[in-house]
Amino acid sequence: MMICRRNRVVSASSLLVKVGERLRCFGSHVVQESGDEPPRAHKSGSSGYKQYADVDWGSLGFSLKPTDVMYVMNCSKDETFVHGEIRHFGNIQLSPAAGVLNYGQGLFEGLKAIKRQDGGLVLFRPDLNATRMKAGADRMCMPSPSVEQFIDAVKHTTLANKQWVPPPGLGFLYIRPLLLGTGAMLGLAAAPAYTFLVYASPVQNYFKEGQSLNLIVEDEYDRASTGGVGGVKSITNYGPVLKPLTRAKNQGFSDVLFLDSVHGKYIEETSCSNIFILKDNKLSTPLTNGTILPGVTRKCILDIAFDHGYEVQERSIRVEELLEAEEVFCTANAIGIAPVGSITYQGNRQ
Repeated sequence: MMICRRNRVVSASSLLVKVGERLRCFGSHVVQESGDEPPRAHKSGSSGYKQYADVDWGSLGFSLKPTDVMYVMNCSKDETFVHGEIRHFGNIQLSPAAGVLNYGQGLFEGLKAIKRQDGGLVLFRPDLNATRMKAGADRMCMPSPSVEQFIDAVKHTTLANKQWVPPPGLGFLYIRPLLLGTGAMLGLAAAPAYTFLVYASPVQNYFKEGQSLNLIVEDEYDRASTGGVGGVKSITNYGPVLKPLTRAKNQGFSDVLFLDSVHGKYIEETSCSNIFILKDNKLSTPLTNGTILPGVTRKCILDIAFDHGYEVQERSIRVEELLEAEEVFCTANAIGIAPVGSITYQGNRQ
């Protein structure tokens, strides 16, 4: 199966530049306009109050830097989420028999809040993250917050932590919504109670800005299998990739690119991002057929590329096509767009 969209022919060389420029403002959801009430003051000793938290913004990486508060909402198995609240950031209490601990009944999302030059705060397509969480919750037999509740929780978390949003150009506030089976049980079943939680951390991109990735194609371990949960953001998708990812990083690679589990010859995605190839004005990415996560940034890239005149294809892609491409790049919310500098397959680096 292949999904294809055709448009006028344009030069391929400037794709990353064009897409990158559009992506900065594509589908932004305004949290706070520049003329709204100034950010809540953040106390700094006896010197009074200031707009930003005490952070060395120039040294941010992609690591946890706890903010002031988080958002929490609970419900039981047969109920729906109704009311949530802002709480101080901190540990949560779980029974050793919680469904998420014993049977992996959990989902997470990742999105970003960015400060504009005029001081306004915007979110990047939270509606798509909300919709994806609902689809994942259905697959994992979990109640889910509505799209409106999801966006409202993310906005509340952002505004309550707005002093932690980096200044323009120095990073973004990474927002991590979680949906967890927190109720206790012993037998294999859906948990009797659930928690929706949103926390945040100021970060830079997952990979350094402008850094080209060195990928290695993994032909021993699979990321996902047909009929599994590779197409939703289940927490169970990530632990199993740690072994091949750790091995790859120890060998100097940036990330691992996984192949399909049936034939072992079609590319799927890396440990944390979707992948694209460009050749002859055709932008191609693996088709999301249940084993590949339908990334939010992935969707936006496809739409933007089509608007700029590229033929867009979602289809099966052999490893050999990857090695013959004119350009290769990866996308994810925490990554943005990262160009691929080299690909190693069965010991051969190109």
